[in-house]
Amino acid sequence: MVGRKDKSCIWNKQKITIQKRQMFMFIFICTIFFPCSDPSFSFPFHSMAASTHRIFSSSSSSNFPRQSIRNRRLLSSRSQFLPYPTANQPKPILLRQWTLQRKLSSSICWYALHDKKEEEDEEQVAEIVNNDCQRRRRAEVAVAAVATMVLGVGNRVLYKLALVPLKQYPFFLAQLATFGYVVVYFCILHFRHRAGIVTDEMLSIPKAPLLAVGLVEALSAACGMAAGAVLSGAAIPILSQSFLVWQIILSYLFLGRRYKFNQLLGCFLVAVGVVVTVASGSSAGSLMEAGLFWSLLMIVSFLFQAADTILKEVIFLDAAKKLKGGSVDLFVINSYGSAFQAIFICLLLPFLSRLWGIPFHQLPNYLSDGAACFLNMGSISSGCEGAPLLPVLFCMVNMGYNISLLHLIKISSGVVSSLASTVSVPISVFVFTLPLPYLGVASSLPSGFIAGAVVLVMGMLIYAWTPSTSTPPPIPSPVTTSSL
Repeated sequence: MVGRKDKSCIWNKQKITIQKRQMFMFIFICTIFFPCSDPSFSFPFHSMAASTHRIFSSSSSSNFPRQSIRNRRLLSSRSQFLPYPTANQPKPILLRQWTLQRKLSSSICWYALHDKKEEEDEEQVAEIVNNDCQRRRRAEVAVAAVATMVLGVGNRVLYKLALVPLKQYPFFLAQLATFGYVVVYFCILHFRHRAGIVTDEMLSIPKAPLLAVGLVEALSAACGMAAGAVLSGAAIPILSQSFLVWQIILSYLFLGRRYKFNQLLGCFLVAVGVVVTVASGSSAGSLMEAGLFWSLLMIVSFLFQAADTILKEVIFLDAAKKLKGGSVDLFVINSYGSAFQAIFICLLLPFLSRLWGIPFHQLPNYLSDGAACFLNMGSISSGCEGAPLLPVLFCMVNMGYNISLLHLIKISSGVVSSLASTVSVPISVFVFTLPLPYLGVASSLPSGFIAGAVVLVMGMLIYAWTPSTSTPPPIPSPVTTSSL
């Protein structure tokens, strides 16, 4: 009997142990796959497991007194995974807390990886957009540069054609460009203001810098007219290359702009190419025949033009700060600058008229005769064939050239616009070799034209070999009257 009792006790003990293990395994699986979102909620299986555990423990202790201590130890060790009722609410089981913390930490890691992936995607998208904008900007600059060169060639050719009917009245043509553009620019500014393109904030920029712009433009025109009346036609394009040099020097000194070696070398080669192209068709002593003083005066004229561009760039920078990153409309600067230039030209009319060999008291008669020739009317209309078509075409192309220069300056830099304007010089020399109306016999191509053109193209390629790291702010173009 004792053996049978021991065997039955052992069998009951094993059966209870297996059942308890199965119950705890079931509770563990339910806790893992069915977690409760509310930590204060007690899963129903937990209470069932506690009651089962107590039943098994009581039956085991009644049958086996020696196992009471062991059962209490098992109860104390396993009860840490069971809820303990309190006065308010049952405590959450520690296993569920561990499971929730693990899931929370995995969620945090997933969100961190997701955010990192989103940041990488945003950086890739921003890089693609930036590259696309740079390609569009390069294309826009290239198109604007080509348009500027074409209009620059048309400006030089039509100026020669406009002087055919007005060959006795070049001073009238210069004053027509100076004062006529003021009216046209302000009319365009008025319509742009009514259309909302030009705002009141743009019109309220300080006018003192624009007054200085008008002064230096008038001085540049006066010096250019005085020297141009004495120098030969081939000397002026050669001396005009000093404008690019003055612009680089002044921007380096006053704006803190730094240029790379390839940019400086490219500008130098472009200037050399123009000099070789133009000077090869004239006598070697053409610069010194008129005297050193007049050559230096022409160089000073281009110094005033370079100072004009620096002043306008300062105006653009100050306007951008005032407009909180916005850009002032080009016609605001152009209109007020031309108006102040016209005022100073009026003050300098006695001096300028004498430079052209016109006594000041005869100036009204000279201007009236020039207007009659321009309209091709009156008794002096003989010899004014081609007017008013050719002068009007010149004025229209000249205004388009100025606007194109300003647009190129706005989207690139003043140096790029100067290079585009400089390239138009040898192209104009080639165009004058073609049979053009009103000009008679075409001129021959200079002997050094091909060599000068090769050097010029090399300079342009070297300048564009390494693009500038930062796009300089817009720099207005030089004054039109002295560039003619």
